Amino acid sequence: MSAIRIILFVCFTALFQFVQAQDAATEAWESMFNGKDLSKWKPKIRNHPAGENYGNTFRVEEGKLVVRYDAYEKFDERFGHLFYYKPFNYYRIRLEYRFVGDQAVNGPGWATRNSGIMVHGQTPESMGRDQDFPVSIEVQLLGGDGKNKRTTCNLCTPGTNVEMNGKLFTPHCINSKSETYHGDQWVRAEVLVLGDSVIKHYANSMEVLSYEKPQIGGGNVSGQEAKWGLSGQMLTGGTISLQSESHPVEFRNIEILDLEGCMDPKATNFKSYYVKSKPEDCRYKKGKK
Repeated sequence: MSAIRIILFVCFTALFQFVQAQDAATEAWESMFNGKDLSKWKPKIRNHPAGENYGNTFRVEEGKLVVRYDAYEKFDERFGHLFYYKPFNYYRIRLEYRFVGDQAVNGPGWATRNSGIMVHGQTPESMGRDQDFPVSIEVQLLGGDGKNKRTTCNLCTPGTNVEMNGKLFTPHCINSKSETYHGDQWVRAEVLVLGDSVIKHYANSMEVLSYEKPQIGGGNVSGQEAKWGLSGQMLTGGTISLQSESHPVEFRNIEILDLEGCMDPKATNFKSYYVKSKPEDCRYKKGKK
């Protein structure tokens, strides 16, 4: 082989390896909402069975996933959650949200401009008919009242506990260090979830809260007919749901990045950003395994 051919071969090989590395590092975000309907999502509203979308609470309007109460005479503690069709363990989820309009009649004061992303949750089918919240970790989404400081991407713990700074944290909620977002502006929320180790909250790309070891424990869930898990049991994964807590809210650009998958560089579907190995997902070119 001539010197020129050797140089070309080396350059081509280096370029091919560079392209492969770039492809492996490209984040494969998946849209969770098609902008047309609620396929892949299931509602569970308090005092109604899983799957019944009472009052058309969760609906699609102008390409957005929205929560509305125009069919409610009064809220009557009908707390609702809209569950994604499959669970996740290691992932990032991001979306944009905003609060609009007025709170439903007789909605609780604390629920004004209040919603949430529930992670590591139980399934809607396992909830009691009159259960208000799924056992889960809540990334609490809040809007400002126009005057006072009110952070968002806080933490609340319905039926759960976490650890902070190496110690068990048992209060129900804790504020993040985010800015306050007044009015009907869109806010980007993101959550990094790494199984039973670390969870981080982000508001408009800024990390605002971090904690570890999510686990079963504590109260703050009413109407739970069957115990879901044992106290102290670590939460390694679970459902994802969006909340209905009496104030109209809108969501858009709902996306998820799975961080669990094939970590073998020889596989065609290897991704360098995966943090949890799932060998059964690996795919190889014939004879290359």
